[in-house]
Amino acid sequence: MIPYGRQDIQQADIDAVLAVLQSDFLTQGPMVPRFESAVADQVGARHALAVNSATSALHIACLALGLGEGDWLWTSPITFVASANCGLYCGAGVDFVDIDPRTYNLCPTALEAKLKQAEHAGRLPKVLVVVHLCGQPCDMQAIHALGQRYGFRIIEDASHAIGGKYQGDYIGSGRYSDITVFSFHPVKIITTAEGGMALTNDDALASRMELLRSHGVTRAPSLMTHEADGPWYYQQVDLGFNYRMTELQAALGLSQLERLDSYVSRRNEIAARYDDRLVALPVITPWQHPDAYSGRHLYVIRLELGQINVTHRQVFEALREQGIGVNLHYIPVHTQPYYQQLGFRQGDFPASEAYYAEAISLPLYPNMTDVQQDEVVTALARALEAP
Repeated sequence: MIPYGRQDIQQADIDAVLAVLQSDFLTQGPMVPRFESAVADQVGARHALAVNSATSALHIACLALGLGEGDWLWTSPITFVASANCGLYCGAGVDFVDIDPRTYNLCPTALEAKLKQAEHAGRLPKVLVVVHLCGQPCDMQAIHALGQRYGFRIIEDASHAIGGKYQGDYIGSGRYSDITVFSFHPVKIITTAEGGMALTNDDALASRMELLRSHGVTRAPSLMTHEADGPWYYQQVDLGFNYRMTELQAALGLSQLERLDSYVSRRNEIAARYDDRLVALPVITPWQHPDAYSGRHLYVIRLELGQINVTHRQVFEALREQGIGVNLHYIPVHTQPYYQQLGFRQGDFPASEAYYAEAISLPLYPNMTDVQQDEVVTALARALEAP
């Protein structure tokens, strides 16, 4: 089976992890701060807070921005459920903004129309989570301008996007957002096995997230409510969580980070090769915005169902039967049973539902060979033929 994505673990990664295992610290040692500083330097952010998953990063980002009961978080329906669930964790309401049919990212035009309606109804969002689907950044300049006009804060869910750029700046620099979140899951661009990171240029947000990721406990005199009883002293000053990253994960991430630019470059090479080889097939290949340099986490095609005599499911299953580990990113969140219980219905976000009816993620990972890629293209051509 050729998987849709996979990690690339080299001897340098193994050596980095072994060095930590042989050291004095497996957690809360020097490696996590080194990894945080390296990522912050790489993307041009002032602060980086490593955590045990991107979901945890989204959660503490929302809390740091003051999201709570009576507030609203908006996001895209085409994302993993964590982008929406983080709002529910905080007790807020969640709503969605439909996608741009060309980029598959949250549509600024749809966002503006929905904001006008929400302002009239007194239900403007407090936080907008924009999702850089497949690694391609959203139209952040337009979204930021709307944030300034309507007063919402912006989290970039860049789980797919580390190493990509928007208007020449690395994603994560925070030019048009309050907080950016990266994921380091094994199929992502670099990995720490499990792990995530929240980045910000705001000192207060960084301090708050640092506190929340570790039980709300501090030894910093500036954060304590009264003078310490002794050198052993700590205080819990907030209700936080155990969201810390281990030294082992950070060592792996730091080693992987050295290959970030080469990984993203290779991903773009593979994507360009797909573009060339799929041009004659009845599929829509991913369009790239001229302001963007995508991390290319995923390569999603859309089937031109009106030009073929097989169904979406038949194509998907035919590829799997030929040993091609395709996937589908994502099932629209508002169609999930849990969100249906909250009142969402089929038909609420038609562009997202149309995307879901046609989308298939083809294999893409840095050490994928040209021979493997040709196998994928050949299998896809077969799958598109009438039975």
